Amino acid sequence: MLPSLLICLALTLASVVVGVYAERKLSGFIQDRMGPTEVGPYGLLQLGADLIKLLQKEDIIPYLADRKLFLIAPGLIFTAVFLGYAVIPLGPDWIGSATSLGVFWLMAIVSLDVIGILMAGWASNNKYSLLGAMRSVAQIVSYEVPLGLVVLCVAMLNQSLDLQEISFGQGIYTPHPVYFFGIKSWGLDVTAAGGFLSWNIFRMPLFFVAFIIYFIASLAECNRAPFDLPEAESELVGGFHTEYSGFRWALVFLSEYAMMLLVSMLGVVLFLGSWNTPLPNIGPVRLADWTSGAPGTILGGITGLAWLLIKSAVLVFVQMWVRWTYPRLRVDQLMYLGWKVLTPAALLLVFLTGIWRLWMV
Repeated sequence: MLPSLLICLALTLASVVVGVYAERKLSGFIQDRMGPTEVGPYGLLQLGADLIKLLQKEDIIPYLADRKLFLIAPGLIFTAVFLGYAVIPLGPDWIGSATSLGVFWLMAIVSLDVIGILMAGWASNNKYSLLGAMRSVAQIVSYEVPLGLVVLCVAMLNQSLDLQEISFGQGIYTPHPVYFFGIKSWGLDVTAAGGFLSWNIFRMPLFFVAFIIYFIASLAECNRAPFDLPEAESELVGGFHTEYSGFRWALVFLSEYAMMLLVSMLGVVLFLGSWNTPLPNIGPVRLADWTSGAPGTILGGITGLAWLLIKSAVLVFVQMWVRWTYPRLRVDQLMYLGWKVLTPAALLLVFLTGIWRLWMV
């Protein structure tokens, strides 16, 4: 448990160190500019300079704010996000809590960050902060519905709420037969082949749509553009964290990037093969065997963690790409998309997944 805790803590901190620099460079590239260049080679030390600046800033508490709630809110937001890492399988043997209700725990505990966001907006005694908090609560609660439904589809297909069991079901170490688009074999032993052939997104054709719904809903969960209405700078100054400064503002910022990585890792576990290699065993070329360590070995843990991080990094990159490409939605457009487009589509997917599962059996 302790190694998993330390790895998750390191990943959380690294998600900010790497993520902020990568996003600045990516946004600069998209906008045809350089991004950070002055502090260190290629601007690599810019984040260090910003961190020193934030730690030296005064921790200001507004005079009319609710002091206790104002101080607790950033810690509650970060704690709720960080606890979600406890059930994420980092490899065949590396997992903080090997519970059979991992999906349920993750969906429940991450929802608590809504309380921290509402607490921060209310306690600030600032109309912009309160409006941003109300937007955030409405947005997150709305988009948790389609997100939860597509996660339910994966649980139905795999007949499990255990994220580690779902992971094993998408690779060469699966304990049960794997179907590729519902067909057990096309002259190919898919169970032994592993790789991308056994990923959930390929096992069930409609899961391409489910993954898109999950990705869109995860953007809203993270308050990322084009769903960044709770932090809309042009309207709300900074949203629910307008009155925060120094270390507490940095903690809110850390929580956002930790949430980006968390939802990306969950998406990888549910749809993209988790820590399993994407390279299949086809014919005499045993790519899956070469690029995966066996469970119970150090190599298995290292390769599993490496594949999980690579896949998650790709999804985080797409999140950043979307932010600097698409304009912000209006509030009515955001609610229309969540309740009248994504939620009905997710409900239909639950129905079709149930039929698919019965047909496979």
